[in-house]
Amino acid sequence: MQTIQFIQVTPEQLQDAIIEGVKIQLQDLKKHFQPKTPNDYLTRAEVAEMLKINLSSVHNWTKKGILTSYQIGGKVYYKRTEIENAIVELKK
Repeated sequence: MQTIQFIQVTPEQLQDAIIEGVKIQLQDLKKHFQPKTPNDYLTRAEVAEMLKINLSSVHNWTKKGILTSYQIGGKVYYKRTEIENAIVELKK
């Protein structure tokens, strides 16, 4: 184990140095911190309304693999982010 000796340092100076080091580390952490956002799930009807299409189109797009569906207890849901990412820009 390594030993460190503080010569001519008051307890208050040591405390201030520690606090300053922690503040610097927290500021660095805040710069790189990305909060996790919860997934927003939509029903088939909500997806159809969002895209202005009918339910059969939502079903067909799911079968073709254009949209990814998730099932819980017999109910089908879609992630909002995946729906938005499925919309592609047309090349002109």
